[in-house]
Amino acid sequence: MPAFAYRAVDPRGAAKQGVIEASSAAAARQLLRDRELLPTSVEAATAQSAASGGGFRLFRRRIGAKALATVTRQIATLVSSDVNVEQALKLVAESAESAALRSLLLDVRGAILDGYSFAAALRLHPATFPEFFTASVAAGEQAGKLSEVLAHLADFVEARQRNQQKIQLALLYPALLAVVSFGMMALLMVYVVPDIVRVFISRGADLPFLTRALIAISSGLQSYGLPLLLLILGGIFLFGRWLRLPANRLRFDRTLAGTWPIARFSRQYNAARFAASLATLVQSSVPLVDALNAAAAVTPNLHFRQAALRVAERVREGASLQAAMGESGIFPAMLVAIVASGENGGQLGPALARAAAELERELEAMASMLVALVEPMVLLMMGGLVLLMVLAILLPIINLNNIVGM
Repeated sequence: MPAFAYRAVDPRGAAKQGVIEASSAAAARQLLRDRELLPTSVEAATAQSAASGGGFRLFRRRIGAKALATVTRQIATLVSSDVNVEQALKLVAESAESAALRSLLLDVRGAILDGYSFAAALRLHPATFPEFFTASVAAGEQAGKLSEVLAHLADFVEARQRNQQKIQLALLYPALLAVVSFGMMALLMVYVVPDIVRVFISRGADLPFLTRALIAISSGLQSYGLPLLLLILGGIFLFGRWLRLPANRLRFDRTLAGTWPIARFSRQYNAARFAASLATLVQSSVPLVDALNAAAAVTPNLHFRQAALRVAERVREGASLQAAMGESGIFPAMLVAIVASGENGGQLGPALARAAAELERELEAMASMLVALVEPMVLLMMGGLVLLMVLAILLPIINLNNIVGM
């Protein structure tokens, strides 16, 4: 049954909102009245209405990686306990914390009840369920191993979410340190330095170059600080729009993949994502060419993604996976070597899983090293800027004291 987003009022006049399953909008209104609620708005919470902009605005939001990992684990646990998919979706939806997630799950369940397969119902929400996710579910349905596939997916999604969270938390402190430091320096430039400058000017001091530069920067921030901020924000916005064009995004990603010191980290990160996705798909009995295309689709860097798609094309033409990956010249040698051993031994899925785990360990070590370097670099840079400001203020004071002493 389809899901409907509603707003209603209870007998005490308190506003209520949520999601309800019903055969039609009229049936949804009647169910609300049976619950002693007065419906004020009942609208279909479907992917189609969200795409057209006619649905309830709250339910057009996509769910995050953490929510996807939790939902996948819950559905996998229920399905492995012989609960059918429709009932599992209903049970998970009932325990969902957010209305957006509840609406999404009920909409998927409604599509299944309307005759869609589980994978086809998930494909109605591509912003939430990536291609590798739906490809794995489709393979599990065809092979009759849905519970095993969902368990693999739950492990993979949870591991990916943990790794992303580690990197974000590791970079949070340096980013906050830089933002707070620049903010404090800007405030000093705008509100403190001008008062000190007035003292120097009133004494007729001969200001050194460093002090004159500090005064110029302070005056510039006072006069053009807001336009400069708007210009920076506008530049970031225009750059984001520029990146939306596939050709520009490809050019930018190719630059990232070939620029030191970002190149090695980018290569490792994309290879880890690709190998982990491919391992999940291969272990879920997805055909290799389809698995390669799906794994390429979730690789963030477009330059790397094109290389992965060329690998899929070479495999379709009859080349081995190891040979195709070696020809691309973009995959780490360790990954290619493990793929070769897995192909030769007929254990490609487990080999890819081992390679993905090793790449993730190396990536975590690289991230820790980068963070360990970034923190002192930020501290040194901020300390150097503060030192220059202090010298710019102290030098005229020292000169004044010398003049008085003479």
